[in-house]
Amino acid sequence: MRMRFLGSTSEAGACPTLYETDRGTIVVQGLQVTDAEALGDLRDVLDGEGAVEVPRELLTEIARRVLFDDQATAFPSSKETPTATG
Repeated sequence: MRMRFLGSTSEAGACPTLYETDRGTIVVQGLQVTDAEALGDLRDVLDGEGAVEVPRELLTEIARRVLFDDQATAFPSSKETPTATG
C-alpha cells in the first residue's frame, strides 16, 4: 500500500494527519483515544482497531480539497477491497 499526505491542522507536521491510499481509503494518524467512557461508546470494535480523535475542520478541509480541487493528483480508484493489514 502507498500513501499520499493530504494535510494536517497541526503545527510542524504533528498529529492529526490524513493520508490517501492507492486503495481508495484514508489513513488517520493521531493520538489514540484512551478515555474508557469514550471507548465504551464505540460499536463493533474488531481486534486491531483503535480510535483516533480528529478535528472536524481537518476532515471538512481535506474532503473539500480531495473531492473538488485535487482530482488530477489523487490515486486512481481501486477495485481491491482494503484490509487492515494489507
